[in-house]
Amino acid sequence: MAGSAVARARRNRPHYWFADRLLAVLSGQRPVHWMLGHTVGEAYEQLVRLAPGAPLRPADRVTPVVRECGEFQPGPGVIEAFARIGSGDRISAMAFRLEQGADQRWRCSAVELGGERVGV
Repeated sequence: MAGSAVARARRNRPHYWFADRLLAVLSGQRPVHWMLGHTVGEAYEQLVRLAPGAPLRPADRVTPVVRECGEFQPGPGVIEAFARIGSGDRISAMAFRLEQGADQRWRCSAVELGGERVGV
């Protein structure tokens, strides 16, 4: 599969799409309000408190990227996902939960970085 086809297929998977968006916010590349409408419960408020510290800020000016993202579906309309974030020689981990609403849209309901829970 060509690089662009891989990128397209990846963008169409909700856990990859959310991993990229969460990384952009938690690395300081995008403002927190970019996640409005894409979070439920306390997740947005937790991101508001966490994002100013940019915990996934680029190391050595190397833009962080999602190297790998996996998923587990414990039930219908729920995805529990993890992402390995790479920035230079640094690897970070992020876990998050997605819930599918009645409108069929996926929303983030929890995020965890380095053992610190960011949502409910």
